[in-house]
Amino acid sequence: WYEKNKRDMPWRKTKDPYCIWVSEVMLQQTQVDTVIPYYNRFIMKFPTVKALAEASKEEVYKYWEGLGYYRRADYLHKGAKMIIDQYDGVFPNSVNEIEKIPSIGSYTLGAIMSIAFNYPMPAVDGNVMRILSRQFLIEEDISKPKSKKTFENKVMTLMGNNPSEFNQALMELGALICTPKNPKCMVCPIQEICM
Repeated sequence: WYEKNKRDMPWRKTKDPYCIWVSEVMLQQTQVDTVIPYYNRFIMKFPTVKALAEASKEEVYKYWEGLGYYRRADYLHKGAKMIIDQYDGVFPNSVNEIEKIPSIGSYTLGAIMSIAFNYPMPAVDGNVMRILSRQFLIEEDISKPKSKKTFENKVMTLMGNNPSEFNQALMELGALICTPKNPKCMVCPIQEICM
């Protein structure tokens, strides 16, 4: 289903962890259609960690302008400087190193590790919790932080051998089909096994 229905997004055309990181931070609290032109402009101006780290705060803000939540831009900028200082400008490829970078929580860490490195790690956000709670009748309150572990464990039991595609397929299913209101159950690829 994902292969046939995935949306065309610029960050899906790369395995560069830096680009995936930028996209995930931009996508926090912002719709995909809004992010795409900002992402393209930002990556064109700051194509590497080094380019972002060497930019002034004002320059970073200029290319973030209109996206709001400027703290996200600050975190990216600080994170890029940290990668230059601590990892010689090479985006790290281990969980322990990546989770030290400002702005990277468990969801973003899972997205980077699975998409960039195909590492088996869950990327669980509200969309994924909604899909799994519906599919498996998990009645835990998804607004409570402690519930997230239940869903992360469930993702790991389902993942299979292609974490990158699996996590992105869940994200896409939540965005296009298993929406918060008025889910499109009749065209859902997992309708037959949904509880």
